[in-house]
Amino acid sequence: VLSSVGKGIVTSSIGKMLQARGFKVTAIKIDPYVNVDAGTMNPYIHGEVYVTDDGGETDLDLGWYERFLNINLCTHNNITTGQVYQAVIEKERKGDFLGKCVQIVPHVTNEIKHRIRFVANEFKGDVVLTECGGTVGDIEGLPFLEAIRQMRLEEGFENTLYVHVALVPILDVTGEMKTKPLQHSVNELRRIGIQPDTIVARCKEMIDTESMQKIALFGTIPENAVFCSYNVPSIYQVPLTLDKQGMGNYICKRLQLPEHKPNWNDWKQFVESALNPNYEVKIALVGKYAGLADSYVSMNEALRHAGAACQARVSIDFIEAETFERESSALKRLQNYDGIFIPYGFGPRGTEGKMKAIRFARENNVPLLGICLGFQLAVIEFTRNMCGLEKANSTEIDPETPHPVIDLMPEQRDVKHKGATMRLGAHKLVIVKGTMAHQLYGIEEIYERHRHRWEVNPKYWDTLEKHGMIFSGKSPDGQRMEILELPNKFFFLASQFHGEFKSRPGKPDGEYYGFIKACLLYTSDAADE
Repeated sequence: VLSSVGKGIVTSSIGKMLQARGFKVTAIKIDPYVNVDAGTMNPYIHGEVYVTDDGGETDLDLGWYERFLNINLCTHNNITTGQVYQAVIEKERKGDFLGKCVQIVPHVTNEIKHRIRFVANEFKGDVVLTECGGTVGDIEGLPFLEAIRQMRLEEGFENTLYVHVALVPILDVTGEMKTKPLQHSVNELRRIGIQPDTIVARCKEMIDTESMQKIALFGTIPENAVFCSYNVPSIYQVPLTLDKQGMGNYICKRLQLPEHKPNWNDWKQFVESALNPNYEVKIALVGKYAGLADSYVSMNEALRHAGAACQARVSIDFIEAETFERESSALKRLQNYDGIFIPYGFGPRGTEGKMKAIRFARENNVPLLGICLGFQLAVIEFTRNMCGLEKANSTEIDPETPHPVIDLMPEQRDVKHKGATMRLGAHKLVIVKGTMAHQLYGIEEIYERHRHRWEVNPKYWDTLEKHGMIFSGKSPDGQRMEILELPNKFFFLASQFHGEFKSRPGKPDGEYYGFIKACLLYTSDAADE
């Protein structure tokens, strides 16, 4: 009945329940929008763009799959309407359908099924989870639901399982749980030709017996096939709560899989550390898309993964960078935080506010971590205020700047198409021995994921290093600066790459772990040292 109801978390949780029983699983996200990928969309509209190792710009749900299941997915795990129609039209132009009228059924639906089966064949595991985005009844989603309907006929009842996730709201006035929206969505699915095998009710609290009975009756399924995804303190509890209700065993029985006893030891240990920390740190996230938390979902989770590893609860306040541009006195707010985090972003809006926050962190010796644009703005702020080049800037922000300390990468200069043309995916970095970065990662070579067009201009490397900035991580050929740090500060580190995309529960990325550890240790006495 609405989007963002929690399908991605339920999908991830089903995968985790199967994984805990020893099965090998992968996941696919279907996005019905006509964009070929998520790369050209505004984070305010769609949330963050999640980047895979192979450079795919995908839906943020792939991030949840990777975090929950501790697996690396690829571009093929995100299927969009744009990809499907592009492929069908290319085949039509080549003459693959000569003499035929190309139609939604069978040509478009065949392409959808081909893409799902391609992932399954490449994966060679036990179960492929396929999440269909959007809302039941959306025009753009109908071809995907039709393809899914056909797959039951082709793969067999025992090899397919339909899970429907729908909202059960609680009325504020009466406190009643209302199942009618869920009933309508089930009816719409039936009209399309899909009868759910199991239903997950999304509700603020565990649904009562009466609601469960209604859902089973009007959904035409047994009561033991109805489950509830209710609000919990940590999102990583959801697999445990669903499994406790019997969902893991039900799925195994329904798919005729061996009913192995689940092993939750490592997962429960992480959840316990996240729920019962010994400490707390307050982080100011100074961003351009602070109005939508999903714009920074991987960063938020990476901070929390690091917090759990440090036995600390991480409280994040989202601050619009433009606030500091409108009123300089607002910078005093940053005195109330244990650390300042500067995330990614595109375009000039809010960049001056971000740089004011960076300068505040540098001058007041507050722990700072910058990511992507945060890295670039840290370079610009340092160039302006420590190297004496007051009008230094990025050519993305000011094409006429006399000091382009951040400039477009040479290979990007002739790029005309915006989609999937940035420097994307996992690239190797070499870390300089004896630096903070080396201390955090413990090795000299790492692979991290990227998404950018601009970089530190080689003409300014010497100037920056002369005034005290250290580039502690570089590309293997030494031609691209990847990590910067200020060794005379308590913790001042920034990276061109996105460490959050590799962060996992129980395995935080090095830069995030170091940042939260520094925030914990940070005191006025420690900062003075």
